[in-house]
Formats: sequence, C-alpha cells, structure tokens
Amino acid sequence: MENRGIEDMFDFRRFPKDALVLLLLLIYFPVGICLMLIRIFVGVHVFLVSCALPESFIRRFIVRIMCSVLGMHVRTKNPRSRDKNTKLYICNHVTEFDHNIINLLTPCHTPQLEGSTGFVCWARGFMEIHSASGQGAIGDTLQRYCSTEGTSPLLLFPEEETTNGRAGLLKFSSWPFSLTDSIQPVALRVTRPLIALSTPDSSWMKELLWTFFAPCTVYHVSWLPTVSRQDGESTQEFANKVQELLAGELGLVSTKITKADKAEHIKRTKRHTVSQASTSARPASIGLGFMVQSLGTDDHRIAKMAQQVQDVLPHVPLNVIAKDLAETNCVDTTITNLLESKEEGPMEATGTSTFGSSMNNSYSSVPAPTIKPAAKCFGRYPVDRHLSLQERKEALYNFARRRYIEKHGLDQEDSQ
Repeated sequence: MENRGIEDMFDFRRFPKDALVLLLLLIYFPVGICLMLIRIFVGVHVFLVSCALPESFIRRFIVRIMCSVLGMHVRTKNPRSRDKNTKLYICNHVTEFDHNIINLLTPCHTPQLEGSTGFVCWARGFMEIHSASGQGAIGDTLQRYCSTEGTSPLLLFPEEETTNGRAGLLKFSSWPFSLTDSIQPVALRVTRPLIALSTPDSSWMKELLWTFFAPCTVYHVSWLPTVSRQDGESTQEFANKVQELLAGELGLVSTKITKADKAEHIKRTKRHTVSQASTSARPASIGLGFMVQSLGTDDHRIAKMAQQVQDVLPHVPLNVIAKDLAETNCVDTTITNLLESKEEGPMEATGTSTFGSSMNNSYSSVPAPTIKPAAKCFGRYPVDRHLSLQERKEALYNFARRRYIEKHGLDQEDSQ
C-alpha cells in the first residue's frame, strides 16, 4: 500500500481552477439551471415509477432509461462475470448514489449504517437496520442475512467514505469481509464534465441537485471474478487483497488512509480556512478589537465599558481605564477618578506626575511653565515614540530646574 497525499483524494472545490473550463461553465450555467428544473420534475416521476413497479428486469430497464434522462448514464464491463450465487458485492465508493446505480444492473441491498432512517432511508434505496446495538450486532445481523436462502446479495462499501475516484482507494475496513468467505469485487469509475463529483461538506440532497445540473454523469461498472478467502487468511489480509485487486482494475493506488483520517483532514482544512478569514478581516477598532477577541466574558464587558470611558476621555490609554474599571466596576466612578487625578497611573500616562501636582499647589503664585503633554496617538515607528518620550523628559527636566532656581534665588548663569 502507498501513502498517497490525502489532499489528492478529495475535491474541496466544486468548480474547476482552469480558466478555460471555468469560462465554459459560466456559459453553460443558464442551460444547467434549466436542465436541473426539468430533471427535478422528471425525477419525481422516476421515484413514483420505481415505487409502483415490482422488482424485476422490466422495472430496472425502465428506471435505467429514465435515469439517462436525468443525466445518469451507466456503462458495464464484463457483465457475464457477475456471479448470481454470490451473496456479497464489494465496491469502491465515489458518489452518494453508487448503490442506486449498481441496483439498476442487478438486485441487491445496501444497509444504511449511518444517517437518516425511516422514509428517507427507504426512499434513497437503502435497507434499514437497527444500528443502536453497535457494529458487532450489525455484523451478526448481516451475516445471518447472507446465510439465508433466497435473499438478494448485499452491496457494501468497505471504504465507508467517498473519494474523488482519481487518486487512490481508502483503506478497506475488515468487518465486511467477515460476513462470508466468498465475495465479488465491483470496480466503479465515475466521470463528470465541468464540476466535481462531490465535496466533503455537501449533503446527498445537494449532490442530487448538482447531478441534475451537470450535463451528464457517467458510471462505468466493471465486474471482477469472485474472490474467496484462503485457509489461515485473516479478514484484514482478505480485505487488503481485494483492495489491491480493485485498485489495479481502476488504475489507482491502494492507500492506508482511513475514514477517520478523512474526517480529521476536513477539520484541519476548515480550521485553516476560518483562521485565514479571521486574519484577513479588519477589526472595527484596533486596540479594543484585539482586547475583545482575546478576553473572556467579564473582560469583554470591561473592555466595552473602557471604550465608553475613552469616548469621554480620549487622551487616557485603554489599559489605564481598564485597570480602574476592574476596581470600581462603574463607568461614572472611573471618569470621576480620572478627572480628579486620584489614580497615579492616569497622571503618569498623561505626562504629569504627582510631584509636579504638589509643586503646583505649593507655588500657585508662580506661573506654571508650559509642559508639552503626551502624544495624542501612539507612534507608528519606534523613532516617533522615542522622540515623544524625550520631549516629555526634557519638559519635566526644565520644569524642575526652573523651580530649583526660583527656590534658592539663583541666577540663570550660576545654575549653568
């Protein structure tokens, strides 16, 4: 088995990357919409006919012709190789309607292991089984079904998930090969022009509409000879052997990638897409936006209150306001504290010190020198921020020097 790149086995884009094919798709788009509407009407009649007619060759022939009108064409290879005594067909999984296509060629049943039950399960052509008891109980039920005389064969997909059918096969699960010692492999290859066959995040209903939209979807079914399990061969070894046979028939590689690996890859892809979208999106407020995104519920409330305070006092930094709000938990009280300069932090942030305030009270008769306040905005470059700091330091130094000269009665020349 090969470890083929997992990104090559699934299509995450519905539309092609090639510019020419995309242009052809744009030209075809109105035609595709009309075809989809017509095929929806025809599809209802196909469903009614398949429900009204009993299981027989005539029913399968009529439904196959009507499915061709829906754009689902079936081509078979080696039809005489089909073994009528086989109780289990093993097929690779490409689309959500693979079991319906195989059922047009031969009567068979596919159990619904996951997903909806009831009418939807029956309408899609699945055989409903009770899966609440676990996979072990399901295996016993299906094993008893295979050993019952007169029942139609089972059709199982050991990959358990769909692929694009172009790169490789997912690792086969071993439990289907424990149901019987003899199986018949069925190789399925699907082609469709203009758009991808399926995407991981799409439901079966969306896939049906895209099938009606596309010009056609061609299913190539190839019947391989019956394979039996050898003595002493484990179920996993038997599964690997059948996987290699199908991969060789389809011209693909047999990989060790599982259904769980596909689910994990889809999660990583979605997280990567979401992170790219959040990184490219511009926040409404740079400072507050970062704070709101990175904090919890309580801090989110404080951040909103801090923005309200900053609307009144735009010269006070957000971190100073948030610090005061953490203590007061009140917008009005914080505004009062900042205006009355009761907190030391806001005074330092606005370029004034408590020492300067006390000096102003002691020497109220002396005209206060003009001290350049702090910069009104945060500098974009380190040089701008450094110059703003140097200007404030220079202003405070001149203020203290002038006070010292006035206090001791020194002349300007002596102090120098």
